[in-house]
Amino acid sequence: ASVQPHEAAWVKSLGFTGQSGTYAALQAGGGSIETILIGTGEQEPGPQSLTWLAASARNLPDGHYKFHESLTPEAMYAAALGWCLELYRFDRYKKAAKHDVILCLADSELVANVRRVVTASALTRDLVNTPAEDMGPADLQDCAEQMAETFEAEITSICGDDLLENGFPAIHAVGRAATEGRAPRLIDLTWSGAEDGPSLTLVGKGVCFDTGGLNLKQSSGMRWMKKDMGGAAHALGLAQLIMASGLPIRLRVLLGAVENAVSGDSYRPGDVVNTRKGTTVEIGNTDAEGRVVLCDALTYASEAKPDLMIDFATLTGAARVALGPDLPATYTNDDDVWQHLEAAAKTTADPLWRMPLWAPYDDGLSSEIADMCNITNDGFAGSVTAALYLQRFVGDGIPWVHYDVFAWSPTARPTRPFGGEAQGIRATFEAIKRYFAL
Repeated sequence: ASVQPHEAAWVKSLGFTGQSGTYAALQAGGGSIETILIGTGEQEPGPQSLTWLAASARNLPDGHYKFHESLTPEAMYAAALGWCLELYRFDRYKKAAKHDVILCLADSELVANVRRVVTASALTRDLVNTPAEDMGPADLQDCAEQMAETFEAEITSICGDDLLENGFPAIHAVGRAATEGRAPRLIDLTWSGAEDGPSLTLVGKGVCFDTGGLNLKQSSGMRWMKKDMGGAAHALGLAQLIMASGLPIRLRVLLGAVENAVSGDSYRPGDVVNTRKGTTVEIGNTDAEGRVVLCDALTYASEAKPDLMIDFATLTGAARVALGPDLPATYTNDDDVWQHLEAAAKTTADPLWRMPLWAPYDDGLSSEIADMCNITNDGFAGSVTAALYLQRFVGDGIPWVHYDVFAWSPTARPTRPFGGEAQGIRATFEAIKRYFAL
């Protein structure tokens, strides 16, 4: 916006320098505020810049706001998305102080696009932020059932000992120690946006609380383990976005929902667990439970031979050591899929980082008494070997992506309040459209 000389003098007197996270108000006649100048720092408002407005949104006075006409629609979309992501609050247990700032957009299509993405992200954040007491396997199933009702999808679940009868022994093994009301289950949602559309299957790790099992975590490591169902939360968030957008695909969502609890029935280090594939797995560590849950779900998903299969999991601390909290470790067996993901990550300001499925490390999963072990003995490349473990259960010829996500913001930053976070959903959604040429 153009600033008149007298306004420039006023802004200077306020000490406004344009630093990110600051703003200056310009008054109209009668003392009312007519224009807000937003400090962008080194950022240039544009299609990939989500944070220039978000950095100031929390500090703005109550009121209704609209963009200056000089902004392009693409820049408006990015800024509006950042605004909404920044103002998210998880208020189920603690009401946030009222902050009535409303962004007014004239473009109804832009509003709809922002709303769909923000709703999917907020769903993921809400699920991750909810304590395990209120987000057990049954609660996760309730959420999936509500989504199925909203979008007229089909949903079934296999629960408790029925997992054994239906060929999901690994999921059962991890979750069998939980109380009856928190029994393990496989949740299966299907939705059709087009009867002849390509098929996409999303698989999510839904460990609703992870004590570590008999390899019990220390208190500091257990503190935030309500978020260990973050993979399932991501799968549901992406599914929400896909269905709300009406993509012409055949969608399936499989969630392995368990609680890795401690009781006399806990699975033990040294046990050998069977899997749906028939591969036997020696349990080297009960705290490497997510891959044991996922292997049955991936095998089941592969039986239908989807055109693309994507799993999300809060799988390893090693991924965080390597890439920190912001970058989801991304593995895929298909270079074409990665090209679409990489391009979409750049255009959506939703970063991804490809990691190698380094075949020579696969031998580290060997066992003397079973077909494989769920961990390696040397502890090297923990995220890579976890992905290699999962790859053994992916059907031949199926393009597959594995995300090792953190699902959490350890510190508050613009667009990322402290707590549960949706990572890679925007990029994956755009990549799916490009991959299937939708």
